[in-house]
Amino acid sequence: MRRWKAALLGAVIAVGTAGGAAAQDDAGFQPYLLQVRSRALADGVSARTLDAVLPTLTVNPRVVELDRAQPGGVSGPPSAVLNFAPYRARHVDAARISRGQRAYAANRTKLSRIEAETGVPESIMVAIWGHETNYGAYTGDFDLARSLATLAYEGRRRALFEGEFIALLKILDRGVPRERLKGSWAGAMGYPQFLPSIYLRLARDGDGDGKADIWTNEADALASIGNYFVNAGWRAGQPWGIAVNVPAGFDRAGMTTRTLSPRCPRVFERHSQWRTMREWRAMGMVPQRGRWPADDVQATLIEPDGRGQTAYLLTGNYRVILDYNCSNFYALSVGLLADAVAS
Repeated sequence: MRRWKAALLGAVIAVGTAGGAAAQDDAGFQPYLLQVRSRALADGVSARTLDAVLPTLTVNPRVVELDRAQPGGVSGPPSAVLNFAPYRARHVDAARISRGQRAYAANRTKLSRIEAETGVPESIMVAIWGHETNYGAYTGDFDLARSLATLAYEGRRRALFEGEFIALLKILDRGVPRERLKGSWAGAMGYPQFLPSIYLRLARDGDGDGKADIWTNEADALASIGNYFVNAGWRAGQPWGIAVNVPAGFDRAGMTTRTLSPRCPRVFERHSQWRTMREWRAMGMVPQRGRWPADDVQATLIEPDGRGQTAYLLTGNYRVILDYNCSNFYALSVGLLADAVAS
């Protein structure tokens, strides 16, 4: 530990003489890692892992740029609400549906067992896999240790990213090789794009080999997605929602939600008040296909493309999808892709 601290402090002195913004960033970064080391040790990370990883890290400016470009960053106010149709065309397209149907067929034995254990529909698990990584085709190529350390140091969301960095160090402690720990710039990894803390909490062994390999093992990745949904409150036997036509003269003002959600308010403010399917039917809603869910199932209404276009009645299971990614467009596309894959 003394040798490692000396190396870090030497790096601080050396970088401090280089000048420029990059040098200043690195000069602050190395002492910050000393602080993280103390917190990680207290949280159970081994000195062996810390000595192997921390001295190799440098600031990644590209990750900082990408983070600051996100909503809530310094790039300006949030954009206006757009229509859903263009997003749907890109994310529930014929190619993704076709690949999903092939992935569904190839994994039916695994999927049926996981559905029996969790109550989460096979098609929902496949749709998440398809949306997150195009069925494993692309999982990201950022070095997660460097990315998460950079984001924690940058400080805009330090509490989040420092926790995720320490969680990643714990995964390394479990023997997962660092070269496997690549993913999105924000730390998501593997087929289901779990953050490290989610992996530690919810990843599951899907094939009985004693490992939870969400990076190369389809059974483990699908079982982990199913476990995530169970943990988020999925109700077996309920659909995520149904597409409906809204009758002329529908009183939208009278159905405006009065609830302000503390989480993702811009997402939930587009939803109406909750009513039972029986009540929605009495208001003149007509399903575009299939049958009505049970009369007592609660749902909210969303019209993502405006009046006169397809609307959706969304159950509590839709909110479970939102727990995975709090975006109406994302959750609607997952539900629609799942329906298409299973058809």
